[in-house]
Amino acid sequence: MEQPRELVGKTYFVRTFGCQMNLHDSERVAGVLDACGCICVDDPDQADIVVFMTCCVREKADQHLYGQASAMVSAPTPPSGRRVVAIGGCIAQRDGEKIREHVACADVVFGTSAIESLPTLLADAFTGDGSRAEVDTVEEGRSFSTDLPSHRAQRFHAWVPIMTGCDNFCTYCIVPYVRGREKSRTMESIVSEVEALVAEGVREVTLLGQNVNSYGRNIYGEPRFAELLRRVGETGIERIRFTSSNPKDLDDDVIRAMSEVPAVMPHLHLAVQSGSSRVLKAMNRKYTREEYLELVGRLRAAMPELALSTDIIVGFPGETEEDFEETLSLVREAGFSSAFTFIYSRRPGTPAAKMPDDTPREVIQERFDRLADLVADQAHEANQADLGQLVSVLVEGTSKRDPGIMVGHSEKNRTVHFSAPVGHDPESLIGTICDVRVEEARTWYLRGTVEGDPR
Repeated sequence: MEQPRELVGKTYFVRTFGCQMNLHDSERVAGVLDACGCICVDDPDQADIVVFMTCCVREKADQHLYGQASAMVSAPTPPSGRRVVAIGGCIAQRDGEKIREHVACADVVFGTSAIESLPTLLADAFTGDGSRAEVDTVEEGRSFSTDLPSHRAQRFHAWVPIMTGCDNFCTYCIVPYVRGREKSRTMESIVSEVEALVAEGVREVTLLGQNVNSYGRNIYGEPRFAELLRRVGETGIERIRFTSSNPKDLDDDVIRAMSEVPAVMPHLHLAVQSGSSRVLKAMNRKYTREEYLELVGRLRAAMPELALSTDIIVGFPGETEEDFEETLSLVREAGFSSAFTFIYSRRPGTPAAKMPDDTPREVIQERFDRLADLVADQAHEANQADLGQLVSVLVEGTSKRDPGIMVGHSEKNRTVHFSAPVGHDPESLIGTICDVRVEEARTWYLRGTVEGDPR
């Protein structure tokens, strides 16, 4: 790793927008800067380097970036007297140098595979006159960012990308255009990384990919995600999660692996996007409503305790009231314990952006509100199943409102609050696993009391 002398001792701050892949990339950015002798700070006003890791899946992410990045113009000058603003991630990859049309203070623009070039770009920006942005959005021939050092946000959890890019080309999605086509890492490199993480004390990993179920297709000729789950499960890691999972590629081999590997957590995020087969076809999702529900049935037959979450888009171009009612009925039939719901965001460059739609915004908003109410009702109902039960919680930190209240996630990925046991310093509990007897089941969290000793 090249260490430009211009960066030694510089302070930095990283702000992340978007998905788990961006969170992983941000940890690699921080790791690269650490390796260059930079120092992480919690306040962007005190940072010599401010990095924005961006997402362009939804329009709101663009707006957040433009607002927060542009605000750096009026931020106090750091003690060093010079600040460099860098913009990375998907918006940077999509817009390149054009990003300065919206963010004039951008000194550096780097794409989704250009993290390794960041030190050189920053050093050039510090020594230049700031009249133009240093840009690197070249994708071809780049290695995985997993080859770079990492500065993890949590010592007990790690993001582990198993592939990048996507070959699905859903009509609403910009990801294949900014992250490229599917490219899988070798199974050996993934397993070796997890083994190293276990040796470092990591207890939970999340395997990342735009469609993990097609993992390995481009290097092995066929998907081998089920085999990967089994191999990772043999490393000694205590908890395995994964995202994202496209229903069209989730086969019985993966379902068996999920049910048979003890470390795989009983939670699956399975994005449906719509309950209407007509809309799903327009989205190019490559499955029908009936096929999705049949898949849910097979999952529940293999894993009766499985907690299922999903993504749903409201207001896709041409969605009718009948289509939307089908979405509501699918939500009820699938029995989701939670769902991320979104109003369709038109993304330039995608096929859906050219689809005509005259549905009034107020109609879409009313549908969204009805869906949100149903999701909340089902989340509350799902949480009642844990009332009185003993749940295993990986402790992630303390409550922002009360440092004596611990926060973590159960095996089913439900947020759990509990008081630190008498005689235990709250900070010492972070990264431990506690058994919590659930005494209160609210819509979005569980609350209870620890039984036994943390481990």
